[in-house]
This record gives sequence, C-alpha cells and structure tokens, in this order.
Amino acid sequence: MTQELASAKTPKGEQTRALILKTALDLFEERGYEGTTMRAIAETAGVSLSHAYYYFHSKEELIQGFYQRVHEAHLAACQEILAHDGDLHARLLGVLNAKLDVSTPYHRFCGIIFKNAADPQSPLSPFGPESNAWRQESTAIFTQVVTGSRTHVPADLQAELPNLLWLYHMGIVLYWLHDNSPNQVRSYRLAERTAALVAQLIPLASHPLMRPFRRAALQVLAELRSDPDEPRESPRPTNEGEIR
Repeated sequence: MTQELASAKTPKGEQTRALILKTALDLFEERGYEGTTMRAIAETAGVSLSHAYYYFHSKEELIQGFYQRVHEAHLAACQEILAHDGDLHARLLGVLNAKLDVSTPYHRFCGIIFKNAADPQSPLSPFGPESNAWRQESTAIFTQVVTGSRTHVPADLQAELPNLLWLYHMGIVLYWLHDNSPNQVRSYRLAERTAALVAQLIPLASHPLMRPFRRAALQVLAELRSDPDEPRESPRPTNEGEIR
C-alpha cells in the first residue's frame, strides 16, 4: 500500500473525503451540477485543489461517491428487517421503505442531477459501467430479500429475480424523484401497494403450470442482455397444429 493510499484510509483522510463530498453536494444543490467546478469545491471545503483531486478525480466521481454513500446507508437500514422477518412481502417493503427513508434528505439534490444521470451515455447514469460496483452491491440486497424469505422460488427464477427486483426498486426511485407530495407520501404508498402485488406474483410464477411462461420470459431477458452483434438463432419450424 502506498503512503498516499494509506493516508486516505486514516480517520483524518476519511474526514477530509467526507468534507469534500458534503461540500460538493451543497454546491451542486446551490449552483447546479454544470455550474460547480472542482476548484470551487476545493476552495469552499478549505483544501487545496490537488487535495480535492486526490480524493475525487472528477465531479463525476463525486456523484459516484454520493451513490455509494446512499447505498451504504440503505444497506445499514435494511439489516434489521432482513435478519428478523421471513415474510417476502415484509422483507421487500422494508427494503423499499428503507431506500426512500435514506434518500429523503437528498430529494432536491437528486432532482438537480437527474437530467445528467438520465443520459444513458453519462458517467452519472446508475445503469452505466461507472456505477457497476455499488449496483452489484445493491442487487445483493434483493438476493437477501429472496433467499431469506419463506417463499419457495425455482432455481431458474431465483437467479434472475434479484436483478428484476433491483429494476423494480429503481422504478420506485424514479417515481420518487418526481413526487412533490408532502414528504413524498405517494411514493411510500406506491411502494406499499406494488410490493404486495410483487410478493403475490412471485409464488404464482413458481407454480409448475407457469413453467413454460417463466422460461419464455427468462429467455427474453437473456436475449436482451446478449451481444446485439451475435447472430440470432432461427426459430425451429413447427408442424401445423403443434403447440409450443
């Protein structure tokens, strides 16, 4: 470990990193993302520009630091519900409510950066490669939601379900971003109602009679995730009257 890396891991280094991140978030909210420079962040935080770049190489990296901070807060908030409740609905709703709870202080800020984060080519996109590390950690929370519940889930669906639940929770977050109701109460209501539906649909999808439909749906997901340049396999011709 280099001396510089070691210094960043010290309590003082962590405090400096946290100060720079907090200062950046305040300035982004005050001046907008485009209107804030790394120099302004450094000056407001009371550190040298080189120090700011040492902890965060760019403004984009600061936003990734913000994503990671919210994820870590979400992970901590989920521990109790995931440790003590085996009901799938309760686990899923608890995780969704925890995400809304930890995100609430940043509601206005998230709205400010949304126009940048919504661009699929932006390094701020939560779906982009720059966000992969915390996205995988966040998906792992939904793996715990499924595997720790009393609901039986077939192996093929269990492998894909955490990814689907992560996407579902991102839909809740998108609604929350645009929710101007007091304390975003509509977002909590949406989470409550839809979590109940999802928790009921999962056992239905696990039923043996649903196996062909489940496999077809999982095949579609696999195709969407595949390389678009790969040649597609031609469908097998069927005899007249054959049911597939």
